[in-house]
Amino acid sequence: MSNKDSSFEEYLSPLSPHEASVEANRCLFCFDAPCIQACPTHIDIPGFIKKISTDNLRGSARVILESNFLGGTCARVCPVEELCEGACVLGKDHKPISIGRLQRYSTDYLSSKGIDIFKAGPPTGYKVAVVGSGPAGLSCAAELAKLGHAVTILEKRDLGGGLSTYGIIVLREPVPVALEEVESVKRLGVKFESDVELGVSVTLEALRSSYDAVFLALGLGAVPAMGIPGEEHVLDGLEYIENSKMFPQNLPRANTVLVIGAGNTAVDAATIARRSGAAQVTMIYRRTESEMTAYEHEYEFALLEGIGYKFLTQPIGVVVENGRVTGLECLRMDLGELDSSGRPRAVPVAGSNFVLECDLVIKAIGQEKPNHAGTWGLELTGGFIKVSDDLETSLERVYAGGDCVRVKGSASTVMAVQDGKLAARAIHGALVGVLAAAADD
Repeated sequence: MSNKDSSFEEYLSPLSPHEASVEANRCLFCFDAPCIQACPTHIDIPGFIKKISTDNLRGSARVILESNFLGGTCARVCPVEELCEGACVLGKDHKPISIGRLQRYSTDYLSSKGIDIFKAGPPTGYKVAVVGSGPAGLSCAAELAKLGHAVTILEKRDLGGGLSTYGIIVLREPVPVALEEVESVKRLGVKFESDVELGVSVTLEALRSSYDAVFLALGLGAVPAMGIPGEEHVLDGLEYIENSKMFPQNLPRANTVLVIGAGNTAVDAATIARRSGAAQVTMIYRRTESEMTAYEHEYEFALLEGIGYKFLTQPIGVVVENGRVTGLECLRMDLGELDSSGRPRAVPVAGSNFVLECDLVIKAIGQEKPNHAGTWGLELTGGFIKVSDDLETSLERVYAGGDCVRVKGSASTVMAVQDGKLAARAIHGALVGVLAAAADD
């Protein structure tokens, strides 16, 4: 199997010029449009759609990228059903405008033509280090470069892009799309250093000494351990998705797959398993459909893919025979009182043990919080890096954004992009203030 397999092509095909024109002309171009307010990066959605209707694709893309430098990624992976399209006034009585697909239409035009909208600003003489090249890091780096600061991105992996490159399934975002956005940031003059890991290759104190400001876009860690017998035979959901993008030919073949978890990543892992040829894929969740963290449209997408669900089920051990997985031992659960997450606590039913037959188990139960952040002198809250309204950490001149600070609300690509943009503004303000003070002296 390769990424050219039709099972692993983008789920939504690109709009044709005719389709884009028809869809753009459906827009009412609302004054004080609710879709703008629903977009975390506040793209002028009616503005970019209006330019599509007049065939000004370069101008349309500029409107998008001025607010969201990673507009191509967000056009594909944003939960538009919950955000802009969910707020579309046409959605009440008609079909909402296909905002995500129109955004992709404009940004893909730039990529296909090799057009760079922005240039680096006049040099300020200030240097900023960005740790991590996921959406938050790329967004921050691009905005700082546009303002004239010298930016260096430090990335612990070979390729940039973070989860956009490694962790979003091909059906939503192919690797070349993510890497093209990395290249567009580099073309702004941003330096990129790979295989550099904070706390291993370089210390935070060293960065503070060498740079005028630091932005931490660390993301989150691996899928946490469940602490059950036989867990060494369970695949990490994020690694499974990464392999489907980087080494699809090496994906394990299985007929009956169980995916532990009920979030968006679990849906993605289950989708890959189903499209890789598994006859039966079932998602295992200890609560019910009402408590799932996956978006409703993701849940419905999985059902359409032929993926099943088994609710009120808690895995307690992996059954292994002769080194091969043959089943997953589980307990039935009931729902009790609300816990700290605001959801009913899952309570085991005594003596309800049963075994689900399978030949592959994947876990997608969230991610570990930022590793070692506390040992670097950063104040934490709920295990996440604590930041001010300006996204500055407890250490002066050190800022952070993206999933590593998302103590409240859902982590998403578009929220990470907005964090990077806001942090860049705050860093620029602090550095310009320093410049102004130096000029006054």
